[in-house]
Amino acid sequence: MIIGVLKEIKNNEYRVSAVPSGVAELVKKGHKVYVEHDAGFGSGYTDENYEKAGAEIADAETIWKASEMIYKVKEILPAEYKYLREGLIVYTYLHSNAHLDMTLEMLNSKIIGIAYEDVTDKNGKFPLLSPMSELAGKGGFLAALHYGQSVHCGRGILFNRVSGVDTPVVTIIGGCGNSGLGAAEIAASLGNKVIILDVDKEIMDEVKAKLPSNVEFLYSNRANLLRCLKETDVLMNCILWNKTRKDHLVYKEDLKLMKKGSMIIDIACDDNGAIETCRSTTHDAPIYFAEDIMHYCVDNIPSAFARTASIVLSNSTLPYALQIANKGCEKALKENEHLLKGLTCYKGKLTLRETAVKYDLELVPQEKIAQEF
Repeated sequence: MIIGVLKEIKNNEYRVSAVPSGVAELVKKGHKVYVEHDAGFGSGYTDENYEKAGAEIADAETIWKASEMIYKVKEILPAEYKYLREGLIVYTYLHSNAHLDMTLEMLNSKIIGIAYEDVTDKNGKFPLLSPMSELAGKGGFLAALHYGQSVHCGRGILFNRVSGVDTPVVTIIGGCGNSGLGAAEIAASLGNKVIILDVDKEIMDEVKAKLPSNVEFLYSNRANLLRCLKETDVLMNCILWNKTRKDHLVYKEDLKLMKKGSMIIDIACDDNGAIETCRSTTHDAPIYFAEDIMHYCVDNIPSAFARTASIVLSNSTLPYALQIANKGCEKALKENEHLLKGLTCYKGKLTLRETAVKYDLELVPQEKIAQEF
């Protein structure tokens, strides 16, 4: 198979989908790999590194036109729509339920879209999403440390236990997931009082065994949430919100309970989602204020740690890329039910239920598509 690795064009996106070692594995299996010039530059990899791994360096247009599978990091952006064609496989983080225009373009062009974030494993977890979630959680707390400083519009609180000063409070909604655990590890290690809100007692017990005693676990209900809003200095949201829901966990009115100038770090980054006042921001303009509460809602936090993120992402996605390339897309999807969960669209048919429900589009179930292979 001919595979194309592109340089990401999203603003401040420095990750690359395949590091040189990943490219070498694809080439070893007999596949031709094109890598766009400087695709790995933001992650510290040179064109020479990729050429030594067996890749051919080319420009974006050549790669889009020559490749059978595009292997990338972020969603397809408008500037790339012109390259979409029937049968082209695009393997990336698609997040189709957040990008209606892109979804319609994918359907109209009849590409095959496979989304990292929806691929599952035998335990029902998301192995291609969880590594980035952990980095996002850790990076989100590091952002709190940065923007909590007076020189960055914060209240001037050092999120660390300091003698003679009230210990800062960090509340994490959905704290037992990968992003919540990543945030809690750093926040707790610096001595903060960390409160984790979750709904699964069994998982809370498992996580409790991994974290120090300055982490408190509460059942996530309305009463506990409101109590936490009143005392917290940083509220971190780690819940992936169902895009079809119209309600919220934290409403605009609830922000009046919070300390003036306190912070919301929305790791999940769902616009108008679990937190009503949240909207996606960028690394260029990461914060805004609503009801006197600072909001940080950057939707690609891991890009700030591009080298680490690229290595983890490449290692995670490569086994599935090899399945697609070695067996062919249809056979790989048919034989691997977990990979099939990542199928967003197939030659003009929308196969992801959440996106179909949100935008009232016709759904063709993934299982039905696979039966036709």
